[in-house]
Amino acid sequence: MHSNDQAYITGVGAFLPGEPVPSAAMEDFIGRIGGRGSLMGRRALRWNGVETRHYALSPGGRPNHSNAGMCALAVRRALDDAGLGPEDLGFLAAATTQGDFLVPGHAAMVHGELGCGPIEIASFQSVCASSLMAAKSAYLSVRTGEHRVAAACAGEFSSRWFQPSFYEGSSLLDDKQRLKPQADYLRFTLSDGAGAVLVEPAPRPQGLSLRIRFIDLVSLAGQFDPCMWAGAGLESHAEALDGWSHLGPQAAHRAGGLALLQDFDLLKRVIRAWVGVYLKKVDEGRIVPDEIDHLLCHYSARSLREEIVSLLEKTNGMIPEEKWFSNLATVGNVGSASIWVMLEAFLRSDRLKPGQTVLCVVPESGRSMVGFMLLEAVG
Repeated sequence: MHSNDQAYITGVGAFLPGEPVPSAAMEDFIGRIGGRGSLMGRRALRWNGVETRHYALSPGGRPNHSNAGMCALAVRRALDDAGLGPEDLGFLAAATTQGDFLVPGHAAMVHGELGCGPIEIASFQSVCASSLMAAKSAYLSVRTGEHRVAAACAGEFSSRWFQPSFYEGSSLLDDKQRLKPQADYLRFTLSDGAGAVLVEPAPRPQGLSLRIRFIDLVSLAGQFDPCMWAGAGLESHAEALDGWSHLGPQAAHRAGGLALLQDFDLLKRVIRAWVGVYLKKVDEGRIVPDEIDHLLCHYSARSLREEIVSLLEKTNGMIPEEKWFSNLATVGNVGSASIWVMLEAFLRSDRLKPGQTVLCVVPESGRSMVGFMLLEAVG
């Protein structure tokens, strides 16, 4: 085993299930609470700016894929992009907000779907930034010389959380049987899909590779309660001992503790904290805005981008918006998979030239953290 000074992304793959679903047809797939269209949903769509998205469901809620299956397809596409096959893989790191099962881990399920021989695996369960947790694990496994070919994948099957059965009979419905906004908003924000990257100790023989300069992850969980969560009700989400596993599934459901929820007031404070971490990186010289050629910033809504831009324009940390790339409007917010789905689309756009840099920024509102990945194009 020999350590390496460098590690490169040599392949990128994405899988988006089904045909693009326009906003007007969303509730045909995720269902209508009480048989009625959502008033909050229309407002959420104006805020987030998503025009089409993908679901791993047929209309009426029948699943067409598993989370692990979508991740395996993305890994296969990344391997193919790098000119490799599953038999070349030595390490697999898999990320998600919630896998198909509570147990076993997501990486084991993805490995099973890949069907390749014995490999090392690692599972990362968080929200959006879990993608970079997995990527850092793959990056370090290559740099230490433990593995020559490592994959990091991330996948989401968010739409299954949004079926009416997750809310009916729970305290999340008001007296008029309408869903409370802390739950309803996310139904119109999140979508399904998977993405993956391949990491190797040397660039690919032909075409562009991406040298990983660094991957930094900063958790602010010591400062904030959960901001986006599932497993506890609206009133008790700050207390781990009040979670679903202590109440039991039936009592947890009645308390609204088996749905995906968002604290909007806390989110406004968390956004400022994300920006604060970024600006500290700028002050330390870890990120030099003038040296960034392209920015891939994950955000869940157009309105959040506008707030981030507003905060940065008052500082020396702003990267001009003409350098930003996003596909949020066409694929939606794919949670942990978003950054890889975005990176794959960015590379297909042919905007990147050798020697240019790409800064990927992935904030997550789970319990407030933010990740940064700086890449340099070579080849």
